[in-house]
Amino acid sequence: MAKLYFRHGAVGSAKTLNLLAVAHNYRQQGKEIFLIKPALDDRFGKGSIKSRAGLEKSADILANEDTNLLNYNYEGIDCILVDEAQFISSKLIDQLREISHEKNIPVICYGLRTDFKRNLFEGSRRLFELADTIEEIKTTCAFCNSKAIFNIRHVNGEATQTGPVVDLGADEKYFPACSNCYTEQVFEKISVKA
Repeated sequence: MAKLYFRHGAVGSAKTLNLLAVAHNYRQQGKEIFLIKPALDDRFGKGSIKSRAGLEKSADILANEDTNLLNYNYEGIDCILVDEAQFISSKLIDQLREISHEKNIPVICYGLRTDFKRNLFEGSRRLFELADTIEEIKTTCAFCNSKAIFNIRHVNGEATQTGPVVDLGADEKYFPACSNCYTEQVFEKISVKA
């Protein structure tokens, strides 16, 4: 039986690059892949799955709240890859699990574990509950050499825990951080202002 995988990491851990490498490997072997991404992620163009390293593929599905993944024909598909899975609803994560188990197609989801406030995203939470295999894609902290586990959001060059949870951005706004640097950047600055 195929599995539902969740590969998570902090911002800048090359999750999308990893996804595109897996897509390339499948295609190089003559296998068919199916690419899914959330419709709201239009940072690099609507319908485009693009890594910061410059590799890019077009998504087969732009998923939103009204999407029913069970309505698609997956005949001949060898693997389903999902980018930015943290933005996928729990309902769609349930559907991805059903597809992997009933259609015997591996589904590999890539995404953030938590938001900049250190809370699980809806899609990530459901993947932690349902995924057959959970793997961490590691990166180092932007402020030291420790392993990054959190995402810091900067506004006007300063770390913050305020603002909307979904506020798309990249290197100019979000930074990977270890626990110590997160505390120093976010909480110590907040307590100084209070």
